[in-house]
Amino acid sequence: MGSPPPTTNVPFPSFGPNGFVAPTEAAILAGVQADWQQAFASQGTLNFTTAGGSQTNPTPQGQLTTSETAVIGDNFAMFLWFCNQVDPAFNSGRMQDAIGRIYFISRIAGEPTVQPVLCSGLQGVQIPIGLLATDQAGNQWLSQGEGTIPSGGSVTLNFACAVNGPTTGPVSFTSFQSVFGLDSLTPTGDAVLGSLVESPSQFEARRSQSTGKNSQGPINSIYANVAAVPGVIDLYCFANDSNSPQTIGGVTLNAHATYVCVLGGSSAAVALAAWQGKMPGAPWYTSGNTSVIVTDPNPLYAPPAPTYTVMFETAQVVAFVAVVVLKNNAGIPSNALQLVQNAIIAAFAGLDGGTRAKIGSTVFASRYYPGIMALGSWAQIVDIQLGLNGADAQFTGSIAGTTLTVSGVTGTIAAGQLLQDASGVIANGTTIVSGSGTSWTVSISQTVSSELMTGTTLVNDVTVDINQSPGISAANIALILV
Repeated sequence: MGSPPPTTNVPFPSFGPNGFVAPTEAAILAGVQADWQQAFASQGTLNFTTAGGSQTNPTPQGQLTTSETAVIGDNFAMFLWFCNQVDPAFNSGRMQDAIGRIYFISRIAGEPTVQPVLCSGLQGVQIPIGLLATDQAGNQWLSQGEGTIPSGGSVTLNFACAVNGPTTGPVSFTSFQSVFGLDSLTPTGDAVLGSLVESPSQFEARRSQSTGKNSQGPINSIYANVAAVPGVIDLYCFANDSNSPQTIGGVTLNAHATYVCVLGGSSAAVALAAWQGKMPGAPWYTSGNTSVIVTDPNPLYAPPAPTYTVMFETAQVVAFVAVVVLKNNAGIPSNALQLVQNAIIAAFAGLDGGTRAKIGSTVFASRYYPGIMALGSWAQIVDIQLGLNGADAQFTGSIAGTTLTVSGVTGTIAAGQLLQDASGVIANGTTIVSGSGTSWTVSISQTVSSELMTGTTLVNDVTVDINQSPGISAANIALILV
């Protein structure tokens, strides 16, 4: 007979209702020391610390048992990490990629920034998909859809940056390709920032949504298909299953209509993905601003293959403003405004690991507290408020000192509104304090010549419609010190 298996006083890990549970480091050390005592029992009692009893000055045998404990503990920790990696709620990296492959999805390397652009020129001029333009910084941008300039002389199309990631919204555009009759390309409103490599939390959110990708009919199938289209930044899908029209998120859908609103991605790829996910028979939302003819890709068809008209909504980018009020103190750095702007933009785009501001969502000001607080102890938040840029009042105004004189008012001017202009002349953080009619008082003394201005009401949360995608820029983020 062979020797009996060796025994140890080191406690073993266990598997239970909570999965893999490893013993504590203290329990492992006690077990290792007990093993050594047994091994050297004939030599007397081992002393694992110096005569002073300090754990920071172990004896040689104390150092050896501590090192052995660390090795055992690290192995248990590695196995615990591996066990967590097979749970989609906790995994990351290559292990998360492996689980994604089960659902036939892979991590998105990044998404481009999308900028609404006003294309002006002769009536009837057709602007193709993929029209290339450059901005003042030399970045290249491509149109995401085709459009025709109407009688009004301009049409707004989304352009995506040729490079993935959060690119600063352009100030101006120059057409890189000549299109006869196209006079100018003008950025309008805020850009929706792109993203870098998909984070673990973002990948898991998309994986959970992708479970319907291999089905056909349920709205989740359409969502999963369109979400997998390269370049898609934001998406909203809804099916009106009732026999009568419904108004959902500011959009009225006909009976049994299928609604898809998307930001980013080529129109052709989005239309094909949506068509592949929808069950035949249900109509599309016929008021969608984008119409694409999809050809059935089934190779068994002899040309010409069947074609289908797919209607979907290309999201309208709505510009947000954010006002951060901090307690004035000696620790506030000279670049505090820039730091606050960067923190808000990162959270707005989901670059901080949280959820980005999305189509049809309610955007809460409280979402942006952690990013500001993380800037340092000097960032003592009094309040953060949001608003839709210029949604409440547009007018011609001039400022002399703290007196704002207005004319040609559209909407309603009110105290508490954030005052802004397109040229950036008005001081950052200027608000309307009081007044009425054509004369108002503002919070910051300055001199501004007559120009177009806007007033934005500030609130704690803003809900955007299901055809709108939130966007924000540094110019629309104000810092007030009190």
